Amino acid sequence: MSASVLEARGGCIIPTAERRGYHIVYREHETNHCPGCGHTHWYIGRMMAECAFCTTALPLESAPLVAGGATVRTIRGPVYGDPERAFAA
Repeated sequence: MSASVLEARGGCIIPTAERRGYHIVYREHETNHCPGCGHTHWYIGRMMAECAFCTTALPLESAPLVAGGATVRTIRGPVYGDPERAFAA
């Protein structure tokens, strides 16, 4: 018995913003403070921005729009209340 990915996720491959959580990205034309050290000096690449002081890397907000760049999405799993269930195989 097999289930499709769309059925398992409620009909949508990309989770909604409230399920996805907070994502820090480098936004062009805004003052971007580093989440690691608070400085605002960045080295900008094609897909990532790197802090010049502590080398924290952030994805560019516009990266998926440049040359068909791949978008990596992470999905958080359920949080278990029982610690034994969290490590069950």
